[in-house]
Amino acid sequence: MAENQQAAGNENQNQPQFALQRIYVKDLSFESPNAPMVFQEQWKPQVNLDLNTSHTKVSDNQYEVVLSMTVTAKLGEKVAYIVEIQQAGVFMVAGIEGPQLGQMLGAYCPTILFPYAREAIDGAVGKGSFPALMLAPVNFDAIYAQALKKKQEEAAGEAGAEQTH
Repeated sequence: MAENQQAAGNENQNQPQFALQRIYVKDLSFESPNAPMVFQEQWKPQVNLDLNTSHTKVSDNQYEVVLSMTVTAKLGEKVAYIVEIQQAGVFMVAGIEGPQLGQMLGAYCPTILFPYAREAIDGAVGKGSFPALMLAPVNFDAIYAQALKKKQEEAAGEAGAEQTH
């Protein structure tokens, strides 16, 4: 009986495990360099969103994932506002390795962080006295796949260049 319990315990250790441990704002910045003059113009902004993800191993099976976003709203050539955020989370990931770990940290975790970043950005924009900003959902799986493909193509190009010399 004790052997069965020990065997079951070993199986559980090898099973994939994932847990969100903490979500937090690592950095948040709001700037409105042309206020208050920008409030007098008709509100038809050109909004640009730049985003990036990164991750760091904190300890065994613990990773910090950071979703960095910059939103710039312009009225013509004038910047109405710029919001920058680093939304972070600490995730426990065990029993997942290789490409699956990369997918988890590069796509799945940022998908979890995105709604928190979107809410923080919208709050900052509202406190700046601007209309609400409704950011569309982001397909982090597609972004991760595209980045992986680009990395593989670059590696293949470097390997080809090395072989020709």
